[in-house]
Amino acid sequence: MTGLSFSGVSGVLVLGAYAIIMLLIGWWAGRGTTSSSARSYYLAGGGLGFVALFFTLYATQYSGNSIVGYAPEAYRSGFSWWQSVPFMVAVIAVYLLFAPRLYVVAKREGFVTPTDWVRHRFGSGKLIVLVAILMLWGLANYLLEQLVAMGQGIAGLTGATIPYEIGVIAFVLVMLIYSWSGGMRAVALTDVMQGIALLVGVGVLLFGALYLVGGDVAGVTTALADTDPEKVAVPSTTTSVEWLSMIVLIGFGASVYPHAIQRIYAARSERTLKRSLAVMAWMPLLTTAVVFVVGIVGTQIFPGLSEDDSEQLVGMIANEVAGINLFFYLMMILLFGGVVAAIVSTADSALLAFSSVVSRDIYGRYVSPDAPEKRQVLVGKIAGIVAVAILLVIAWNPPGTLYDIFVLKFELIVQLAPVFVLGLYWRRMAAGPAFWGMLAGAVIAGGLTLAGVDDFGGVPGGLVGLAVNVVICVLGSLAVGRPDDHPSEDPLAPEARATAPAS
Repeated sequence: MTGLSFSGVSGVLVLGAYAIIMLLIGWWAGRGTTSSSARSYYLAGGGLGFVALFFTLYATQYSGNSIVGYAPEAYRSGFSWWQSVPFMVAVIAVYLLFAPRLYVVAKREGFVTPTDWVRHRFGSGKLIVLVAILMLWGLANYLLEQLVAMGQGIAGLTGATIPYEIGVIAFVLVMLIYSWSGGMRAVALTDVMQGIALLVGVGVLLFGALYLVGGDVAGVTTALADTDPEKVAVPSTTTSVEWLSMIVLIGFGASVYPHAIQRIYAARSERTLKRSLAVMAWMPLLTTAVVFVVGIVGTQIFPGLSEDDSEQLVGMIANEVAGINLFFYLMMILLFGGVVAAIVSTADSALLAFSSVVSRDIYGRYVSPDAPEKRQVLVGKIAGIVAVAILLVIAWNPPGTLYDIFVLKFELIVQLAPVFVLGLYWRRMAAGPAFWGMLAGAVIAGGLTLAGVDDFGGVPGGLVGLAVNVVICVLGSLAVGRPDDHPSEDPLAPEARATAPAS
């Protein structure tokens, strides 16, 4: 069976079906819930079980950039992009370092937003504001990335039948409707749907791509070595340093995403959280590695693509695979919807976290401290709509490739790592040095990025800023000693552990 592709009416029908499913999930998730309660709306009442928590963590880590963006990066960079697998493993390693410990404190204290930990641990108003600003920047950047991926994914997977702009607007409306209706519960349930579709679809995409090149993986590598030897060459020292730097940068940066931290809060129990993270440790091999191979195989299916054209590589390969036979066509429908749903689900996670920071940490703390939770949640929802509207304007002319946007947000968001990781383990860490370290790190990282300075032998500006950040935190805390005006006891003291859920 040949000639099958995701274009015209078939592409529109598939997208429409997934949109309807997401809307129904949002409606069903919102039934009988107290959406006016901040904890219910933003954390699903702290009751996510193993399946929902695993898939919502999976959707947080594997978003539009890891499917639509990573294969093109492998296409352009070659085998040096294998670094994408170990840096996804590093994210789980850092999660395991601090997430279970943070969960116990969050459950005991009733945390809702990521800055609640900063308030509990350090009690510094200026540090809380700085953390909130960096989080909002990171979330806005992350959301912009998903909007760009959404448009490119829809355009590529439908053969441009649905234009970039129309695809973005349509699915943004779907996202706003179901996330408004069901909050975190709706987001988590849509994550389950897209996660299953994505895992199955990406696996079949790999088999289909290999089928198109005759199943000869060695032949693909040999052909690539003949046509573009730089892509299979031993990486230079600079590339190797860059590889290691990205593992550290993304390992710590992705693990302190505001929406990732909220998923830690939303777990039903510490045991549920640990089980979910244990399974997540296998996902880089089942997702990122598969996408990497698809990108390499794509060099033989569509040789010579420009940078802009290669951004739609996944959709182009999916269309070719769909034409093999009916089975592959049906599986590509699954992938087709899964990719779009993955992008939308990741975007709604970022939007939910953005709304929570605005409603609780800005409006609820500084603008109207006496406002009831219902009004705070409403303000957060409206702020999310305004943010999306502004980002949509930017998304019409996206500033660079998905990978460029992806790296940019990590330069600043990674500066949050010391207050979450070091702050959980080092009792002596003080608020003042934490503030000045974070501020210095953010200014250095942002300045180097904006100036385009990259003279550190492959080390990104974000890690240079993080190094300065940590040095100021450590030396400053040692110099000032333990503050007398704020409790600095171990947040997991015996009395805290006594009230923690059993694992």
